[in-house]
Amino acid sequence: MNKKDKAIFILNTLEKLFPSPSIPLSHVDSYTLLIAVLLSAQSTDARVNLITPILFAKAKTPEEMIKLSPEEIGNIIRPCGLGPTKARAIWHLSKMLIDIYEGKVPGSLEDLEKLPGVGHKTASVVLIQAFGIPAFPVDTHIHRCAKRWGLSKGTNVVQTENDLKKLFPKDTWIKLHLQIIYFARTYCPARGHVIEKCPICRVIPQKVSAP
Repeated sequence: MNKKDKAIFILNTLEKLFPSPSIPLSHVDSYTLLIAVLLSAQSTDARVNLITPILFAKAKTPEEMIKLSPEEIGNIIRPCGLGPTKARAIWHLSKMLIDIYEGKVPGSLEDLEKLPGVGHKTASVVLIQAFGIPAFPVDTHIHRCAKRWGLSKGTNVVQTENDLKKLFPKDTWIKLHLQIIYFARTYCPARGHVIEKCPICRVIPQKVSAP
């Protein structure tokens, strides 16, 4: 099975299993989405969804957020990990949105990546979910599956992202990245993965090991 055949099989399988995947992070607009995605770094979506309602009850706009101190923000978001670092990033990016972007979240990858605490993956997720612009953010789940399925030999998420973008049509990226994440969590976990019970791995030859 070559990569093209694998891609077709994977798309068809994921479409059957997860036809309408939704973003797992609760949010109401582009700003709350940006904050939620930032908080999800080295944390779980479930934990973030428990913390953001508390944070957004106090501040759900950049103007409200900068009225809090980084210490106040940090105390609220501590369960998400990296509290002080994330808190400073949230405060400073909120100030930057006010000073440069009239309080609005910018809709370009380049501008998003200029914001404090916003890396390529975070910017890509916001671009997709807030603006509907195709991107292919790769997290550890997608990186793992791409390696297991022999779609990429990338040693980091950037290389894997480039390989997947070349392999899958651009108009599938928005849905596909979420489909793979849900699939990975359900059928293709990092630990306790049983090939015989995995709808994709039991069909695609396992030529590359993955953590």
